[in-house]
Amino acid sequence: MTGGPLTLGTGGHIDHGKTRLIEALTGTNTDRLPEEQERGISIALGYAQLELPSGRRLSVVDVPGHERFVRTMIAGASGIDLFLLVVDAGEGPKAQTHEHVEILRLLGLERGVIALTKIDAVDEARAATAEEAASRLLPTAEVVRVSAVTGEGLPELLAALERAADMVERRPRDAPTRLYVDRVFSLPGAGTVVTGTLWSGAIGAGDRLEALPAGIEVRVRSVEVHGAAVARAEAGQRVALAVSTERRRRIARGDALVAAGAYAPSYRLDVSLDPPGAVADGMRVQVCHATSSVAARVVAVDPSHAQLRLERRLVAARGDRLVLRRETTLGGARVLDPAPPRRVDPERMRSLEADDPRSVLAALVDAPVMVADVRVRASLTEHDVAAAGDGFVRTGPWICSAAWLTATTTRANAALVALEDAVDPGLPVSALLGAEPWAAAIAPLLGLETAAGKLYRPGRRPSAGSRGEEIEERLAAAGLEPVPVADGELAVQLEREGRLVRLGDGLAIGPEAYALARAALVEECERAGSISLARFRDLLGSSRRVAQLLLERFDADRITLRVGDARRLRRSAAPG
Repeated sequence: MTGGPLTLGTGGHIDHGKTRLIEALTGTNTDRLPEEQERGISIALGYAQLELPSGRRLSVVDVPGHERFVRTMIAGASGIDLFLLVVDAGEGPKAQTHEHVEILRLLGLERGVIALTKIDAVDEARAATAEEAASRLLPTAEVVRVSAVTGEGLPELLAALERAADMVERRPRDAPTRLYVDRVFSLPGAGTVVTGTLWSGAIGAGDRLEALPAGIEVRVRSVEVHGAAVARAEAGQRVALAVSTERRRRIARGDALVAAGAYAPSYRLDVSLDPPGAVADGMRVQVCHATSSVAARVVAVDPSHAQLRLERRLVAARGDRLVLRRETTLGGARVLDPAPPRRVDPERMRSLEADDPRSVLAALVDAPVMVADVRVRASLTEHDVAAAGDGFVRTGPWICSAAWLTATTTRANAALVALEDAVDPGLPVSALLGAEPWAAAIAPLLGLETAAGKLYRPGRRPSAGSRGEEIEERLAAAGLEPVPVADGELAVQLEREGRLVRLGDGLAIGPEAYALARAALVEECERAGSISLARFRDLLGSSRRVAQLLLERFDADRITLRVGDARRLRRSAAPG
């Protein structure tokens, strides 16, 4: 696809003319810091806007070429869509040229142009030698001879960049918003301003985002693209956001501004290694991702796969490219799972690397997860999830594996068989599924009946049946005198069936006796306004203990309200 916003990143050895070439193309000197201008080298990332012959505009990120700033170079190269590799015609490719080329490869950047600079300062033989060496670096990239001093080759370079841009696939519009912060500063009247390349999604004024890994809520006050206010910025653009944060919390370089709830920071990443064997088990490395650099320990699974145990949480998505470094660049990695379990599973990693939706879902989905979460985590479309087939079960916003559902159903039935002789042969949903948010959605899929938060085999709802007949006879004979009921579970079920009323600990009376006592209480309260324990005892002709148990039950049933030593009727219990 063509025509969408894109970001161009420079690369190349120190003093090969990157910044001067960008100034010749855009009119912007990207060395904005005094120390950069004084020393004549780039230290921080620089930014400009480049207009191509067609009118299309590219956001430009100019990176430093010194070996001390390779991490800064990686931060600038992460998130770009195409590259402009700069090689001095007099010197040819040098150490940082080769390292930058390797980093571009590790980041999966395939489209770009090589600018052979300072062509005005060398003869044809030297230029031809340098051009041949440069073309071997990236055989698929055009090599264009240019001079930022005379302007030679600049139109040809712009045309080559146009052709490269036409071959870049546009970033997905429907992916959740994600921007990695590379600068934070304050401006009078604007407050906190953050800048970065918008990796995916879109951002407009009024949007509420989440700053990760801290989880700070951020409100976007305004959006600019290269100094011009816009209603909405699109993926692929360099943007500046004026933002406000909750409780004046701070945003820092390396933070990710994302759609709320769409991403989760993690201390672990399952990755495939490039090249295989790039890092060894137990090795300490720096994981460079977007604008962050995080120390990590490698847990190698095999030469091609590893889990990175991070010292600080990182925000990543499946498919993101990482650069692994120590003193130099060791290799790269592609994120297979941005939130894996701690247990390392080689088969799971290989399934994730297969990249077909069924294999990916099989590796990520077992117990229920939200479809939206697994889509983001797996970088799958709704069509991909739907095409995964009958190995998965969806209910509302949840998806689980059919194998997990079958195993859970088997466990439920085994537990219910063991309860067959119980008064209440039900299994609490929480005992089987825990307090998970998906429990209520999954319970109906088990082929069982549900009632009052419990699961029952079909036709096996709780019933005391004939087991309560003897107790009922004793209750009828005792009247208002409470009768002990040793089987607490049976007492609960008989009460559910309206066959007794429990009082105190292990005691009960019949429903007729309860109704009689309630009527006496209500009549006295209606007459006198309240009733004391002694008066209630005298009305019933019972002991103080029995009257006390009944009053406590009336309190629990919200018939009476205790006020000092007396009770009065609650409004909801008053007749009429």
